Amino acid sequence: MILSVSRRTDIPAFYSEWFFNRVKEGFVYVRNPMNIHLISKVPINPQVVDCIVFWTKNPKAIMSRLDEIKEYHYYFQFTINPYNQELEVKVPKKDNVVETFKELSKKIGSNRVIWRYDPILLTDKIDLAYHVKYFEELAKRLEGYTRRCTISFVDYYQKTERNLRGTTARELTENEIFELSDKLLPIAEKYGMCLQTCSEKIDLESHGIGHGKCIDDKIVEQLMGCDIKISKDKNQRKECGCVQSIDIGEYNTCGHNCLYCYASFNNDVVAKNRLKHDPKSPLLTGHVQSDDTVRDREVYPLKRENLLF
Repeated sequence: MILSVSRRTDIPAFYSEWFFNRVKEGFVYVRNPMNIHLISKVPINPQVVDCIVFWTKNPKAIMSRLDEIKEYHYYFQFTINPYNQELEVKVPKKDNVVETFKELSKKIGSNRVIWRYDPILLTDKIDLAYHVKYFEELAKRLEGYTRRCTISFVDYYQKTERNLRGTTARELTENEIFELSDKLLPIAEKYGMCLQTCSEKIDLESHGIGHGKCIDDKIVEQLMGCDIKISKDKNQRKECGCVQSIDIGEYNTCGHNCLYCYASFNNDVVAKNRLKHDPKSPLLTGHVQSDDTVRDREVYPLKRENLLF
């Protein structure tokens, strides 16, 4: 199986101690987002975990402990955007984050750190020229430290729209997406990066930008040195190309407080959930209650030689 750590929250930034406790104990409890009283017990050991995919905007807290997962294959989805604290309220300063990116890449290799520049949005102060300028500035500083950059364009879900109320943030028009894509692609290529999109309905193939996979079976196969058998993740949007994974995060728990985030859409709930966090608990927040049901999650390794079908 592939372990996603995590689409729902920044575990490397805020819950690294908890994560390593889960690795040490060999399992994690995950509440079902659609039925909070149903808990899955997911095993964590090198026999069943083929790869770990980390999602983060600041992995500083986890980097000194990566030797504790040396038996595992893993890679990072590392987001660096051009926004200030008006939109990314508690994300560290960009200079610090860029240096952390470089440090991580030096430690584990440029093929295992993917730069995410997403979501792309516009405001009365952030126009296309702004994105072109700062995308190149970041790409220049990250040259040689990553081989891939993933972009996506903001979608106004009801939850994100509520958080962005009071700002001038807006989605890009189709023509703006085409225009910006044509300008970002040569910049990425100039600095040795393959540019791809994430979960986009719009097709940019004719503009030289393909659809990407964040949970990518090809990357996993390269890290493992063998073929795997795995299907598209049916729990994600139709436009998402990701293969199946098990996410161990929880919504409304990230401390970055980014206004555009679909996974943390109520800061009051986030604050309450973070107070309930116990690094020693199998759950990311809180503990198992009397009305909870815990079930073992059936998992299996993905190496073709280990499969019976």
